[in-house]
Amino acid sequence: MMVLVFIDQADGHVKKASYEVLSYGAKVAEQLGTTAEGVVLGAVAADQLSALGKYGVKKIHHVANDTLNHFDAQVFTNVIAQVAQAAGSKVIIFSNNVDGKAIAPRLSARLKAGLVPGAVALPDTANGFTVKKNVFSGKAFANLTINSDIKIITLNPNSYQVVEGSGSAEVVPFNATVNAPKVKIKAVNKASGEVPLSEAEVVVSGGRGLKGPDNWGLIENLAHALGAATACSRPVADEHWRPHHEHVGQTGLTIAPNLYIAVGISGAIQHLAGVNRSKVIVVINKDPEAPFFKAADYGIVGDAFEVIPKITEAVKKLKGMA
Repeated sequence: MMVLVFIDQADGHVKKASYEVLSYGAKVAEQLGTTAEGVVLGAVAADQLSALGKYGVKKIHHVANDTLNHFDAQVFTNVIAQVAQAAGSKVIIFSNNVDGKAIAPRLSARLKAGLVPGAVALPDTANGFTVKKNVFSGKAFANLTINSDIKIITLNPNSYQVVEGSGSAEVVPFNATVNAPKVKIKAVNKASGEVPLSEAEVVVSGGRGLKGPDNWGLIENLAHALGAATACSRPVADEHWRPHHEHVGQTGLTIAPNLYIAVGISGAIQHLAGVNRSKVIVVINKDPEAPFFKAADYGIVGDAFEVIPKITEAVKKLKGMA
């Protein structure tokens, strides 16, 4: 039951989420008494890939076709299926990010494999193969047993601790049949910013409590001091105060940083569904009855226009930036 882990990359660099899935896959392989191998599509430096051995994989199948430098779910699914079948993989693991969510269901249908999306813990292999996942927007858990021969899991980001050891992985070229994408990319508009939101350890997010786009400097100044990414609630994006790629929530981006600071956000269930996997949530709101305080690890009842500058100043002083 060799475990195959999809290594996600962008612009030739392995994404941070892949380190977590590699560590998770290596542990699953240990539970099953087998080995973990990786698969990466597109141009990535061989030395960068071999270094991933420290996360527990012994071999990495590299499909270095230029067509795969741009993500296409159908093309990626076809290639990963070829690798999985050639390697005899029975367990395939993805990160539950945008790419993983697009590939895993397609691969499940193609390989007739059982799929559990959004796993939050290692599978229980004592009696079968049971996977724990979040349900009802993180308000409850479900334990799902996969009975199919091939099993697919997508792991929720920030659900498993990255385990870094030593060693290197053998990088093996894989000659796959790569079909031409049915969708042609004419232009790529990348979101600018110091820290990509999906990869950020710390996120500072603002809502309508900031009263307008002219006051967003408060959020940006604190984010810069913390080395954080910036985000916003849906009303802020809908009113075009901030770009839609910063919108986090049930209808936006789902994130799981180590620290999420919500400023002037009431905390509707739709917003909470996108951030409730954050390890620590800090809420700053002048309304003591704001629903977000019920989900917060720490809360400050106060005016953001008074509180945020003081926190920013304290952070800068602590870091010697003042």
